[in-house]
Amino acid sequence: VLLLTCGVAMATKENDQIIKENNCETKMGLPCVLEAFTTIFKTGSISNKCCGELVRLGKVCHSALVKRTLENPLFKYLSPATIIAKSIQTWNNFLALIDSPSLSA
Repeated sequence: VLLLTCGVAMATKENDQIIKENNCETKMGLPCVLEAFTTIFKTGSISNKCCGELVRLGKVCHSALVKRTLENPLFKYLSPATIIAKSIQTWNNFLALIDSPSLSA
């Protein structure tokens, strides 16, 4: 049990460091953070505006924020594999949207 606790603590510290070094928490407005959170951790969709903000946030920040959220005891009922897969799928959908000619016209 002690080893498991240390592993989680180290993972949290690592994600916190990534988030801090990349100023992840300041790159996205709260409304878009909430939209992205709902899309990944519950069900919903994200607006084009927030899609753009998330892509500007960057994949490193996106992954670290998702992983840090998963480490929160409030979300222990969620399957990490499912959430990680959903976050990657969401990320890829955003990139496809941003690259779409209809948005850049």
